[in-house]
Amino acid sequence: MAKAVKKQALGRGLSALLNTSVEDIQSVNDKNADKVVGSIVEIDLDSIEVNPYQPRTYFNEEALRELASSIKELGVIQPITVRKLSGNKFQVVSGERRFRASKLIGLRTIPAYIRLANDQEMLEMALVENIQRKDLDPIEVALSYQRLIEEIKLTQEELSNRVGKKRTTVTNYLRLLKLDPIIQTGMRDGFLSMGHGRALINIEDQSEQLDIYEKIIRNKLSVRQTEQLVRNSREDKPLESIDKPVEKSPDYIRNGALEIGEHLGNKVEVKMTGNNKGKIVIPFHSEEDFERIKKLLQ
Repeated sequence: MAKAVKKQALGRGLSALLNTSVEDIQSVNDKNADKVVGSIVEIDLDSIEVNPYQPRTYFNEEALRELASSIKELGVIQPITVRKLSGNKFQVVSGERRFRASKLIGLRTIPAYIRLANDQEMLEMALVENIQRKDLDPIEVALSYQRLIEEIKLTQEELSNRVGKKRTTVTNYLRLLKLDPIIQTGMRDGFLSMGHGRALINIEDQSEQLDIYEKIIRNKLSVRQTEQLVRNSREDKPLESIDKPVEKSPDYIRNGALEIGEHLGNKVEVKMTGNNKGKIVIPFHSEEDFERIKKLLQ
């Protein structure tokens, strides 16, 4: 009974909302379009198809089962967003994990926001919305940026404004696509961080990139050690000579805090607890300021 109440609170079916067919609604100028767009409605899962523009290419099965279990217990708390197609068909814009998890447990309907868009708008919406997600790997983000530039014809400046990132951040992601495909795969599989990738970009020869990549994996090298390997390579020093990590000076920490503060547009405070450990305190001045900082950190 509790779940039925939750479901009813999220949205009604389209027929209850309109008392008529939605098949003829294709644009914001069509009759009843104003009642559909922006409303939360219950849509049959069988009438929804996945988004071919989805930048995410891998869905962790265990994570999907965990989400499905949560949905079975609590219902779909956050509606998905769909695009209206011809007839009574829809396409996922965002929320594909929730869509897949709901199908996994045999739900018949799912609450959804309805959008009306052409293919290009659809691509841009899907890419921009998905870029904001925390669980996209750096290569998926880079590929999404590249598609926005190539297919939507955005400049890097326009792209940085659309996704709420600095232009240098966008550039750093795009440069990852110059890495050898094997290294890109390693990043997608979680063997390398973006920091490792950014260090390796400075090696132009891809065979040399792979040599260092193998050393990173074999020796479980940190980003700092990888950066030193790259410096050694560029200075024709033996790749095997890796200095042990040294304790960072207070100036290094303070300068790093200043860089973070410049990026966030807020002065941050660093509280050291010893042995290069500590806390970073980021103040905010309003709910809007908090949301702005949160986007920058994603």
